[in-house]
Amino acid sequence: MSPIFKTIARWVLIFIDPRKIQAILYLPRYVSHWSQYQAGSIDKIRVADSYPCLSDWVSSTPYDPHYFYQGAWLARRLAEVRPDQHVDIASSVLTVGVISAHVPTIFVDYRPLNAKLPNLQNIAGTIMSLPFPSGSVSSLSCMHVLEHIGLGRYGDPIDPMGARKAAGELVRVLAPGGQLYLTMPVGRQRVCFNAHRVFSPTEILDLFLGLNLRSFSWVDDAGEFHSGGQPCDAAKSEYGCGFYELQKPL
Repeated sequence: MSPIFKTIARWVLIFIDPRKIQAILYLPRYVSHWSQYQAGSIDKIRVADSYPCLSDWVSSTPYDPHYFYQGAWLARRLAEVRPDQHVDIASSVLTVGVISAHVPTIFVDYRPLNAKLPNLQNIAGTIMSLPFPSGSVSSLSCMHVLEHIGLGRYGDPIDPMGARKAAGELVRVLAPGGQLYLTMPVGRQRVCFNAHRVFSPTEILDLFLGLNLRSFSWVDDAGEFHSGGQPCDAAKSEYGCGFYELQKPL
């Protein structure tokens, strides 16, 4: 697919959902199943109660590799370390809800989460000015977040230096000896305005000068997870995801 065609497709897909259009093809199957169910059941289906799900008939469970693997990666890391408390900055709320079952968790987001769970404290805040003293957070995560900062997608101010400033804030609040669990898109470096940035997997470390890389994993363009590599291993990705475990020196 040519770059021009890809660009046109991205713009068209903003206004047209191809999955909903394709679902029309499955309407005859829906009608057939309705008839089969009606014929064999004493419970009659009312049209007013119908809820057609036309495109879920797939051979394997669909998932987003970036988000699936990053949640599993963080949960396993925290299970090994067992911190007394963990702070997450604007990552997946599904991941945060799960890890809070095992680790007391503070969740900070520009758009505050209005949900209540034991061991989960939700705080409204911005990654550009985190509500923590310098050097106070010993276990910190920020997953698939930095690529959005400064692009205005979520109502945040436009700032071309947003990702760099946000990285500086993460470094500031991280305690000496503390762990930072970071994920972001890696590959051909670019800005896909206003969705996200894609970072060079090796140059990400320049955003976090002063922190040591403890481990690196990544998801490649095919959605495969690779553990225990180096950032340069993901350099040929177009849109992969890098998983960085960073530590501030004592």
